[in-house]
Amino acid sequence: MGLSPQTIGIVGTGNISAAYLKIARDLKLFRVKAVADLDTARAATVAAEHGIQALTLAGLLTDPEIVAVVNLTPPGAHAAVTLAALDAGKHVYSEKPLAVAREDGQTIMDRATSRGLRVGCAPDTVLGAGIQTARELIDAGRIGRPVSATAFFMGSGPESWHPDPDFFYQPGAGPLFDMGPYYLSALVTLLGGVQTVSATATRAFVQRPITSQPRAGEFITVNTPTHVAANLLLEGGALATLITSFDVPASDAPRIEIHGTGGSLSVPDPNTFGGPLKLRLNAQADWEDVPLTRPFAGNSRGIGLADMLHAQQTGGAHRASGDLAFHVLDVMHTILESAGAERTLRPRTAVERPAPLDAQPAWLPAAGRPPIAGE
Repeated sequence: MGLSPQTIGIVGTGNISAAYLKIARDLKLFRVKAVADLDTARAATVAAEHGIQALTLAGLLTDPEIVAVVNLTPPGAHAAVTLAALDAGKHVYSEKPLAVAREDGQTIMDRATSRGLRVGCAPDTVLGAGIQTARELIDAGRIGRPVSATAFFMGSGPESWHPDPDFFYQPGAGPLFDMGPYYLSALVTLLGGVQTVSATATRAFVQRPITSQPRAGEFITVNTPTHVAANLLLEGGALATLITSFDVPASDAPRIEIHGTGGSLSVPDPNTFGGPLKLRLNAQADWEDVPLTRPFAGNSRGIGLADMLHAQQTGGAHRASGDLAFHVLDVMHTILESAGAERTLRPRTAVERPAPLDAQPAWLPAAGRPPIAGE
């Protein structure tokens, strides 16, 4: 049964804010009252475009009508803004990662628990049609018992297209912290939490030339690994191989594959909500395309927030949770620590595999459900 949309505020009005404002308008899952940004002119422009208020951070955090804050600031500011919101008595939903430092992630979770508040975190792409249909197939035993998985994010780095790419090559970024949350959240959602980690890491270049405008010709000093390979033993016994890289000129490797005793599953890009899903059982000669049986195949950033707000009202567990995000943050740090120590390590945290998202979520009115592919 749907509940009245709750009122939220958004901190950070960069490009990603448009997705949250759009889903709020289209599906009415929550109501955005105000935005705040260090760039007050940009906040004012976004507010005017959407008929909402532009406030200072302090003004947004002290507004009694706002029950939750969406933290869309740069990663380095995630912990400070989230903690300030929790101290103001607001629930928080953050873009990934939960924090840069593991210790800050622990502080966030402890603070939320002590104050009885909810923390959620992107990516909520794991609630999209692609990952959720794959989850349905795995849970139904279509590929038998999962034995192994591969997950590959491999590219040549963002300096060819991003206007200011330096931060991608500093500690707390690199391909692992930039894209790892999508892949690790998907693996945990599909197969369970990470129990052990064995990893190696390197960097192909000490300096990298910027080829994008307006800084073409400048060089970036690389201060974090740019090619990271990890073997992950997952809770259910499957062994996953994860590679994240900014050092690969080109690749045809699949994004994620899950292999079981009865067949294999090719999973869509975890940075998207939909995408092609393929199945090949042991007796089959070729892959078959699998129709998506869950909603949210298009860009639906914000459904994790809606799920959290509904769970807060009803007392249930939300799926794109702070617990999941903190486990992912912990695993990423453990990967780099394993590479540095040249030995297998255990993450400090454990997490339960999130429950699957229903085809008709309780927080989504039937009239508002996006069509499932093929309907």
